[in-house]
Amino acid sequence: MELYATELMGAKTYDAQGNYVGRVREFFIEPAEAPNRISHFLLSRGHFPPLVAKHNQVASVAAGKIQLNVSERALELYRPNESWLAVQKDLLDQQIIDTRGRKVVRVNDVDLTEQRTNGNVELRLTQVDVGLPGAVRRLLQGVVPPKVVRKLQSKLPQSGIRWEFVNLIEPDPLRRVKLRITHEKLEDLHPADLADIMEDLSAVERQGIIASLDEETAAAVLAELDERLTTQIVQKLDPGKAADILEEMAPDAAADLLADLPKETSEELLDEMPGLEADEVRELLAFDPATAGGMMNPDFVFVGETSTREEVLESMRNQELNLDPLDTIVLLDVKAQYSGAVPVARPLMAASDQPMAELKMEPLLSLPASADDKEVFELFDKYNLRMLTVIDKENRPVGAITVDDVVSRLVKK
Repeated sequence: MELYATELMGAKTYDAQGNYVGRVREFFIEPAEAPNRISHFLLSRGHFPPLVAKHNQVASVAAGKIQLNVSERALELYRPNESWLAVQKDLLDQQIIDTRGRKVVRVNDVDLTEQRTNGNVELRLTQVDVGLPGAVRRLLQGVVPPKVVRKLQSKLPQSGIRWEFVNLIEPDPLRRVKLRITHEKLEDLHPADLADIMEDLSAVERQGIIASLDEETAAAVLAELDERLTTQIVQKLDPGKAADILEEMAPDAAADLLADLPKETSEELLDEMPGLEADEVRELLAFDPATAGGMMNPDFVFVGETSTREEVLESMRNQELNLDPLDTIVLLDVKAQYSGAVPVARPLMAASDQPMAELKMEPLLSLPASADDKEVFELFDKYNLRMLTVIDKENRPVGAITVDDVVSRLVKK
């Protein structure tokens, strides 16, 4: 039989001898033991201290009534426990993340189902109700008989989220641990979707989620968030955690973020970062943000122009490369100067012994680091570029600008 949390709140409870014990004021889930089982019922007894009935002390459950299989004397006095998730306090009317629908929703009710175990009845949480039926039940609770409410809500469009797709929002890191709330489900979302979700949360909730994500995911999400929110989040993070996240970001993205922070905070975070990564970011910060140097990423793939396709692919296989932004390979001549660029798709169709110089794009395009962003935009637009190489005064490549960098900069303008 399906039940709803609203129908059980205030339900009269009787012991094995039929004696009235009290009314249900709250019930709990103990995630460490069973993530969807109602483990304890809090029974209010007027002026007397409240009691707790365990899941294995329940004989039957119905809307408005609970029958126990033990006497009142077998029940324990209630003692608060932060490792318990309170259905009414922590779920009803609270915001949660629907990881399947990739959005933030508010819980109107909780759907429960009976499961008979060793002569007693256990309640299992199956889904949360985020639609009109749950809102109607909440509104009419205690005013209209449950049978009438059920008849009314059956005519309304259903909108529920299965419990396994729910990610709870708990800003307190200590309580997250006690409740065993992880954000593994969120880490499986696309960073852009997670960023959209976080923009609908409060500052405290955003902070709690970022602090509990792994550094790689947190870095990807911060790169998608609005600049104002990103700086707020990073400023409130532990410096060590913030530096670990910055280390996972592309150097140009990390530089853009640090440029928006107060100088003292920026220097503190750079000091926390490993030397090589910090030096790369410092070099980028020296450029005007509105120049090619300020837009470029110093991490790019480059090879000698005389290398064959097979040599290049073998070399790339042996390196730890970020494949997502890898779109173009930069070519160097014998003097280590820029000699062209090859889209990664071209080697796939080439002979294994074909030199990379024969695959490069025409015309030969590059820009000095001092070029303004307007020149960058014009070249990308004119030649439908996906990547543009940035060179120094000796014609040596020092970075690459991707179409993503251009789009991000245009959006900010």
